Amino acid sequence: MSAAVGLFTMLFFGAILLIVIGGTVLWIMALVDCIQKESATGNDRIVWLLIILFLHLLGAILYFLIRRPQRIRELGH
Repeated sequence: MSAAVGLFTMLFFGAILLIVIGGTVLWIMALVDCIQKESATGNDRIVWLLIILFLHLLGAILYFLIRRPQRIRELGH
């Protein structure tokens, strides 16, 4: 029984670690994409950077789902 509990614990924390690393990578990708490709005119870049920075993973997901497709339609990149 003890080996099963140890295996479960190891798998559980391994899964949590993968989620944390994946979320961090997604967050960094959103920051880089926003900094490099958002238009320098207007306040879009600053607003989205603040959203990504303060909301972390949720901000990155919102950026990729809402702003990025809109920016691609508007600016082509």
